[in-house]
Amino acid sequence: MSEQIRLEDLTIFVQRRAVKHVYLRVYPPDGRVTLVAPTGTRLEAVRAFVIAKLGWIRKQQTKLQARSREAPRLFVEHESHTLWGRCYLLQVVEKQARPCVVLDQQNIILYVRPGSDLPKRAAVMHAWHKSLLHTVIPGLIEKWQSRLSVSVSAYFLQKMKTRWGSCNTRHRHIRLNTDLVKKPKDLLEYVVVHEMVHLIEPSHNKRFVALMDQHYPTWREVTAELNQLPLAAVRPRG
Repeated sequence: MSEQIRLEDLTIFVQRRAVKHVYLRVYPPDGRVTLVAPTGTRLEAVRAFVIAKLGWIRKQQTKLQARSREAPRLFVEHESHTLWGRCYLLQVVEKQARPCVVLDQQNIILYVRPGSDLPKRAAVMHAWHKSLLHTVIPGLIEKWQSRLSVSVSAYFLQKMKTRWGSCNTRHRHIRLNTDLVKKPKDLLEYVVVHEMVHLIEPSHNKRFVALMDQHYPTWREVTAELNQLPLAAVRPRG
C-alpha cells in the first residue's frame, strides 16, 4: 500500500521502490501528485522534500487547469476529429460489411454495421489509429537507432491517461500513446526520440538533458507545444 502525506489541501501519494532518487510527478487531468522514493527513506525526509517542492507542484497544477480538454468523442455524423494535427469531419456510413475507416481530403469516413454502438465505433477508430501509427513509427525508430547508437527490441501502442510514452530499459521496449496519431508528426517523432534517449540515460538528469540538446535541439519548444495541445477526454463512467 502507498503512504500518503497531507500538506494544506494537497494529498501526496508516496510509493517505495528500488530507485536511487526521488521522483515527483503531477498527473493530468486533476493534478494528482505522486512521489516515488527509495526503499528505506524516512517519511520525514520525504515530507521535507515535498515541502521544498510545493511551489513547483502548485505551478504544475495551475498549468494543467489552464490546458483545454478535448470533448468526449461520440462518433456521430459531422463530428470534428483530429489526425496528424489537422481537423476532419466524420462521416458515418452504416452497411453490412466489415467495419473500416477511409480518409479523404476533408473527411474521415467510418464504415460500421447498422446499429453499432459508441464502444464499437470507438474500437474501430482506435484500431485505425494504431494502423496509421504502425506505418510511421518503425521508420522513426530505424532513423534514430543509427543516430543514437541504440537498439529498440520492440514497441507497443496503447491508450495512456498520463503519459505520451514510456521506456523499459531492461527489455529495451518503448511504449507510445495512441493519441499521438492526433498530433503533428514532428511531435510523435519527439516522443519516440525522448523514449529512445532513455535507453542511454534512464532518468531525467543533466546527462539526459545534454543528450536531448545534442540530438534534438528544439526539444524544449516541441515539449511546450505538445503540452499545450488538448488532452484526450476521459469519458465518465456510468
